[in-house]
Amino acid sequence: MKLDRRSFMKLAGSGAACLTLGQLGVSLAPVKAYAADIKISGAKEVVTVCPFCSVSCHVIGHVKDGKLVNTEGDPDFPVNEGSLCAKGAAMFTMTTSHHRLQKPLYRAPYSEKWEEKSWEWMFERMARRIKDTRDKDIILKNDKGDTVNRLESMFLLGTSHAGNEECAIIHQAMRGLGVVHMDH
Repeated sequence: MKLDRRSFMKLAGSGAACLTLGQLGVSLAPVKAYAADIKISGAKEVVTVCPFCSVSCHVIGHVKDGKLVNTEGDPDFPVNEGSLCAKGAAMFTMTTSHHRLQKPLYRAPYSEKWEEKSWEWMFERMARRIKDTRDKDIILKNDKGDTVNRLESMFLLGTSHAGNEECAIIHQAMRGLGVVHMDH
């Protein structure tokens, strides 16, 4: 866009007039509400819990034709009263971005490129590596001869993306394997 002096002055004058009207009590709230309503018109409202931390803020998702079209904080929820942190506010973009990976990628050791693999291949590979590590490194008894069943060569690093129930299951699974080093 080419902007000459005359166009700049018109734009600056229009902006100043709009700001002045806002200070005189002219409200743009109805216009904003109407514009927001157009996007979610005919969408089903789904209340869910934000997955990013233990605060568990409520989020209202609007779904139209099976696709998420909007997310916002729930003003009726007493904890967040409609506000969301930066991660919660970015939830819509996180789920709809074209940059989001949809399939597993694998990079072989010493390779410079990633290759697309199936979920089945990836789960088989992870299971095999976990089993091999456990079989090789499990400590069944300590120096006193007490049964300990420890696996000290594996570490679990948790994520704020997992809900409480997911964290409990992951924790139990790792304890079942003998993993003692966990952080969440």
